[in-house]
Amino acid sequence: MSVGDLKREVLVRHLEIWTPGALHKRRAAYVHGGADADGGVLAEAALRVFAEQSDLVRGRELTMVAIGEDTTEVDRRLGTVGVGNPALTVHVVTGGTDARLAATLKAVGAARVPILGFLDATTSGRAPEPDTIAAFAAGKPAEVIVGLAPGAVTDVDGYRSALREAGFPLVAAVELAVGDEPGELLVLATTQGKSLEAFKETLWAVDEFAGVRYRDPGDPERHLIDISLTPHPGPLRRELLAHLATVGAATVTELRTFALTETVYRAADATSVLQKLVSSGAVIRTPPAGRLGGDVEIRSA
Repeated sequence: MSVGDLKREVLVRHLEIWTPGALHKRRAAYVHGGADADGGVLAEAALRVFAEQSDLVRGRELTMVAIGEDTTEVDRRLGTVGVGNPALTVHVVTGGTDARLAATLKAVGAARVPILGFLDATTSGRAPEPDTIAAFAAGKPAEVIVGLAPGAVTDVDGYRSALREAGFPLVAAVELAVGDEPGELLVLATTQGKSLEAFKETLWAVDEFAGVRYRDPGDPERHLIDISLTPHPGPLRRELLAHLATVGAATVTELRTFALTETVYRAADATSVLQKLVSSGAVIRTPPAGRLGGDVEIRSA
């Protein structure tokens, strides 16, 4: 299995969760930028998810937009799905994502409706422009997944900050690695905590792909992590201790949020690691006894 296979499964599973909730608002939009990066394979997989949605009935409206430089193959692939559902509208737009996305969102009336974007920038070698990401913030709620080529972003923390400034307060990133060399980055920027939690659950719930593992961009040791419902806690342990060394002390709730937004791990993983750190004496908790609740303060030993 390849990195492309893993991205497809992550996207499909995330769409299966996102679509029913988005359609509760009656109207929703999905935008697939860089749809020609893989010949339309991911865009077709997304459209098949929508075609199979039982919530997509009369009275609800879902608009899908696929943007690409050369949309010949994208047109062919999307045309073979044969949706035949008047509640689902598909637009294929030719041109660069940075150049066409903002205007296209306005044209399809995507403002103030649930919107999800997937921007495949793996063939361009650079990250989408900040204005492109900011255009998605017109959605209520809004989120965007960005796929980046190895080395396209050298400062992941700086890129997170740029996405926050673009209107997305919650950002998480994961490296899809096949060896010691840098791998593709998959970044989620969202306005909703529950969406970030769902994305993290999806990351660890996908089938394990031979040869493809995760790497936490914030882990200085660049440890490769097998895909598992119970991932190896080593990188999270190191990052929590490094964070505590920087801030001095933090509550369990703050450390759970740190794990959710600044690492590849889930909030629940942080709770598990903190319990072991307390037991081993690596950190000190206040109060010293009782349940490890959200208001318990943790500091380095």
